[in-house]
Amino acid sequence: MPIMPWSDMLSVGVASIDQQHRILVGILNELGDSMEAGIGTWDESVAMTRLVDYTESHFAFEEALMRRVGYADLDAHEQEHRLLFQQVADLMARSTSGERLGTQALLVFLRDWLTSHIMGTDRALGLSLNRVGMR
Repeated sequence: MPIMPWSDMLSVGVASIDQQHRILVGILNELGDSMEAGIGTWDESVAMTRLVDYTESHFAFEEALMRRVGYADLDAHEQEHRLLFQQVADLMARSTSGERLGTQALLVFLRDWLTSHIMGTDRALGLSLNRVGMR
């Protein structure tokens, strides 16, 4: 069962961002599936690497878009992106140093962060982009 099924409630109203969010949700679900199947550890999994890499490129896309349109909340939005990467880096460092971190806790953290970020910060971005004609 998916950790985070895609729902139209997650749409921000900008097709390019929604498509990337669907991919992020899919990769998060792949990570959940691989952990449920007992395939290695989360910090060494291919899905986790893909999730981090794709998230980084998605954030760069959003930030470039925000700069291009002069988005008023750019700094706060970028700060949320940086904070997530710092939190994930901290979790990976703790795991690398031998601390046993629960897979379920990681998956819940990522799901909750992604849901909150999309439905809050990214939805505000989507509304702003819609006002300048982006769909």
